[in-house]
Amino acid sequence: MKWDDLKIFLAVARCGTMSGAARQLHVQHSTVSRRVKALEKQLGTNLVRRNKGIYELTIAGKKIRNAALKVEKEITSVDGSLLRDNDPLIGRLRVTTINSMASTILLPMFSAFSKAYPQIDLHLMVSANIVNLTNREADVAIRLSNAPPEILIGKRVVTVSSTAYGSADYLKRLQSSEDELKWLGVSCCSFHTTWTKESCEAETHQFNCDDALLTLAALREGMGVSYLPCHIGDTEPTLRRFCEPESKFDLGLWVLIHPESKTNLRVVAFRDYMVKAILDQKDLFAGMSE
Repeated sequence: MKWDDLKIFLAVARCGTMSGAARQLHVQHSTVSRRVKALEKQLGTNLVRRNKGIYELTIAGKKIRNAALKVEKEITSVDGSLLRDNDPLIGRLRVTTINSMASTILLPMFSAFSKAYPQIDLHLMVSANIVNLTNREADVAIRLSNAPPEILIGKRVVTVSSTAYGSADYLKRLQSSEDELKWLGVSCCSFHTTWTKESCEAETHQFNCDDALLTLAALREGMGVSYLPCHIGDTEPTLRRFCEPESKFDLGLWVLIHPESKTNLRVVAFRDYMVKAILDQKDLFAGMSE
């Protein structure tokens, strides 16, 4: 058996779908399906069965998964040792975060880091999902959370406040009763989805989207009100606050690494640089900038 085939099978076992595994591994859906079928043919038994759209492991599949997990642990352990023994400030560094932060407030920080460390190749992976640092899918994670995974180590650098925003024109029309209050249906993350449900009695929305930057664009067009992080809403000249931030909407911004990477020079350099750069913007993150 090849490790590449086992790695793909493990992704299917973890995600429960071929498409989910493909997204996690950044490969085509057809590649995942083909490699799983090839592994089953090689072993002469079915490893998964489909049940209501979810791939469940057979008894044989569970045995292969457990064996593959042991192999994975050994490989990542060796990788960690190699990183500690040979980690100059040269080479690839993979960072995962969310698009709405990577393309706004964090981008100047990434640019400045690249200028300060020109021999480090920065690879950004934007995703709302937690990328698995244990499996070396990324080296550093910058995440919004009040409860990050315990297996990772890191620091809650700043508090990120959010509140509801609308365009200046829309809020003016709303105040003069020329328009009605409309909440955008937002599902970019579980936080905004929950906050919208708490603030809006309507179960349906005239406009729905699953991306924070698309939400920003819709607010600019005067399509209603919605929650945004203050570092986005307060810096957009066409928007105004619909209400003031509340502490119940606060989230921590964490810079996280795997314990085995804590002596890796590239990881440490990036972590320390980003912590300082983020702290320099703590008032903007907290919604207290003038």
